[in-house]
Amino acid sequence: MSIITNKKAFHDYFIEEKFEAGIALEGWEVKAIRAGRANIKESYVVVRNGEVFLFGMHITPLSEASTHVKPDPVRTRKLLLHANQISKLIGQVERAGYTLLPLDLHYQRGRIKAEIGLAKGKKLHDKRDAEKERDWNREKARLMRVKV
Repeated sequence: MSIITNKKAFHDYFIEEKFEAGIALEGWEVKAIRAGRANIKESYVVVRNGEVFLFGMHITPLSEASTHVKPDPVRTRKLLLHANQISKLIGQVERAGYTLLPLDLHYQRGRIKAEIGLAKGKKLHDKRDAEKERDWNREKARLMRVKV
């Protein structure tokens, strides 16, 4: 079940490959995500020293959060992947033009997981072509409904 989807990533990038990763979260972050207070629109993934980190994910703390915890809404969060997946990502990201993006957050057996994608940037004409294709499919579906 999806919690948040990064629609902007699908608009701005070609998604080549997807990976599912766990996220190292604090208790207040889990509660806030379950309440729907997370945003991954401006976030990105970086590989450093053989570890994968998620930057820029904003989690708005709940007002009922504990008083002894000082929540940092945009702290860097570690992503949990297998070593062979990380080495594969390192090899692919070092090639020109590839980047890692969070695509969505979802639940899997009660745990919050992040789906990250290996992406290549779209040019402006690619975005226009995708928009024309979407419009044509919408128009085609409308015409089919009218005829039936």
